[in-house]
Amino acid sequence: MINPEERFFSEGQSYFGPRENPITETHCNVWDWDQLRLIKVKGTAKLFPPQEDVEISILAQFADYLSPEVRAITVDDDGLLIGISTDPEEDDTFFIGYIPFSLCYSLADCPTIYFSQLQELDRLGPGVDLVSYHDQRVAFKFNPLGMPRRIQMSWKEMNLLSKLPPHPNIVPFDRIVLEDVESRVIGFTTKYIPGGTLANADPKRPFRFEWLQQLTQLVDFLNLELGIMHQDISPRNLLVHPETDKILLFDFDWAASGKECLLDGRDDVSSVVFTLYEIITNDMHFTSIPHWDRNIDMVQTIEWTCHRELDSDVSKFRKFLNEWIETRTDRAMERYLNAPKRLIWLDLPTPPDYSVPFELGWTKEGETIWQTGERSRRIALERGQYCFRWERPPQSRLLKKAKHSI
Repeated sequence: MINPEERFFSEGQSYFGPRENPITETHCNVWDWDQLRLIKVKGTAKLFPPQEDVEISILAQFADYLSPEVRAITVDDDGLLIGISTDPEEDDTFFIGYIPFSLCYSLADCPTIYFSQLQELDRLGPGVDLVSYHDQRVAFKFNPLGMPRRIQMSWKEMNLLSKLPPHPNIVPFDRIVLEDVESRVIGFTTKYIPGGTLANADPKRPFRFEWLQQLTQLVDFLNLELGIMHQDISPRNLLVHPETDKILLFDFDWAASGKECLLDGRDDVSSVVFTLYEIITNDMHFTSIPHWDRNIDMVQTIEWTCHRELDSDVSKFRKFLNEWIETRTDRAMERYLNAPKRLIWLDLPTPPDYSVPFELGWTKEGETIWQTGERSRRIALERGQYCFRWERPPQSRLLKKAKHSI
C-alpha cells in the first residue's frame, strides 16, 4: 500500500484576487497517487496560504469516499466539506499523448504486454504497482502525469533499462506495457524483488561489507564503462536479493547519460558516501539538505556512530570507502564522459496528438485563436482525441471489499 505521506501532492495554490485578502477565492489541484486522479480543492486564501499545502491534509479526509465523477470539492474556512462538483469543466488534468509502439523505434526489440493482462496485487508507491501475469510477479512503473519533465524521465528510464547489459546488481528490465486500444506505450515492468528496500530493512540484520564492495563496483561499471550516472543512489533505491544475497540497485528515472541531464551535487560517488553514512549511523538529516548544497566532507570529517548491525567494524567500511574515493578523483568527469560503451537511444518522438489544433481563445476582433501542442485532457476529449484513463478505486475500498468477500 502507498505510504500515506506519499499519496498526495499539490500543484500549488491559484488565487483569484489578492492572496493577502482572506476572502479571495482559492483553487488547489491535488494529485492522488492511489486513485490516479486530480481533484480540485476550493476555498479561500484564509485557509490556503501560499506553499503550505494545507489542501493535502484536507483532501486526505475525504478522498476515499468521493465518487469517481467528482472533479472538485469546496470547503469552508474550517476545512469542512460544503460542496462537491462533477462538472467536467473543473477537471484540470493534463493530457498525455502516449506514443504508439510502432513509432518507438528504440524500443522495437523489447518484449511487450498489454495493460489488461496485468493483474494488480498491490500499490507499492507513487507510479509503481505490484502486478502479475503468467503466474509471475513484476513491478509495473508508469507515468500518469502530463508534466514534460516526467514524460522525458519515463522515456529515458525505459530506454536505458531495456539496453543495460544483464548485471547481478541491477534489478532486471522485463517488458514494455501497452494500453489495449491503440498499443501506446504507457510504462514498463521490472522483475519484482520481495523483502523491501534498505531504507526500511530490519536494523538487526547485519549490513555486509561485501554489499559495499558490490555497490562501488556497480557504480564504476555504470559511470566508467557505460557513461551512466544514476544520480539517486540511496537506501530507498537499494534491495538485497533474498536468494542470491546480492545488493540490487533500481529506479533509474533520474539517471544521466553523458552530459545530458547531469545535475549538480548528484554524482554517484557522493551518493554512495551519504548512503553508507545513513545506513551505518541511521542519521538521515543530510537527506533534508539540497544536493547542490551537500559535499562529502560533511560526513567524511565527522565520527560515524554505528546504529546498525554490521558484519565488520565501521573502520573497515570507512577505510575501503576512502580508498575507493581516491580511485575516482583522478580525471573523474573526463573518464565518465569518455566511457567506452556508452548507451544511446533515440529522442522521445513528438506525439502526433499534439499536432491537432484546438481553440485557445479569441482575438479582440472575435476571431478564434488556434493552438497546437500540449493541452488539458478536457480539451483533448472535446477534440475527439483518444485519452487513456488511469482512474481507479481507492485501495482501501478494494481491501475492504476483498475482506467482506472472504
